[in-house]
Amino acid sequence: MSNPALTLDDYGTYDTAWCPGCGNFGILPALKQALLARGLAPHQVLMVSGIGQAAKTPQYLNANFFNGLHGRALPVATGARLANPTLKVIAESGDGCMYGEGGNHFLAAIRRNIDITVLVHNNQVYGLTKGQASPTSETGFTTKAQPDGVHASAFNPVAVAVAMKAGLVARGFSGMGDHLAGLIQRAIQHEGFALVDILQPCVSFNKVNTFRWYRDRCKPLPENYDTRDWHQAMDTAATWGDEIPVGVIFESSAPSYESHFPVCKAGALGSRPVDLGALERIMMSYA
Repeated sequence: MSNPALTLDDYGTYDTAWCPGCGNFGILPALKQALLARGLAPHQVLMVSGIGQAAKTPQYLNANFFNGLHGRALPVATGARLANPTLKVIAESGDGCMYGEGGNHFLAAIRRNIDITVLVHNNQVYGLTKGQASPTSETGFTTKAQPDGVHASAFNPVAVAVAMKAGLVARGFSGMGDHLAGLIQRAIQHEGFALVDILQPCVSFNKVNTFRWYRDRCKPLPENYDTRDWHQAMDTAATWGDEIPVGVIFESSAPSYESHFPVCKAGALGSRPVDLGALERIMMSYA
């Protein structure tokens, strides 16, 4: 669904506050490429984010955006999508924001299968608040806040999403730009909840999971991989170590949450006429 009138320049170019070498620099152009490939003009897109270095991304993109509370991007994205189904809603933030503070919202959004795209910048550390361990930090990972190492097991968001049979579940790497752009494009196209967990380095606070560490391990899934095979997807999602599969790991054709509500099929709520007589009758019923 290309739009020949659109160019990458339409999404803007802005100075950023990211550290040189941050993986965010690979994710932003991939997002722009995906939006361009889908033919989505800036006014057709709503970016919703929480708090963190990753959550600054919407501020560096020419589109509608809402920058909210830590861990609360998904409730806002859900409300926006239900209020205006004509918008392509993308929730975007980091692994701490989405999987830590926002963990319950993450599970609820998967269960509902709301038609939003969720992009998570997963650098396995809190990059804004000076390097504490995040939910995806591996056991033994040391920080100033965890000098003896992380004792908890790492949260595997991809495995959880596949286990819950989320609409679309993908894992990408910020160092594979064209591949990542393709994953984001496919997630945007999917009707229902779509997660793209994006592995990326944090050059300031994660000296273990570096760009090279990810580059040497991330391997694209084969072309004949069956995204509908749930059992295979569970095995793929659990694969982590010397090799990390990247690509669309699982995809479902379950109906989206809003498709169950006829009121959502008539476009944005704000564009509809208001029946003042009905409103008055409702208000007077409480008199």
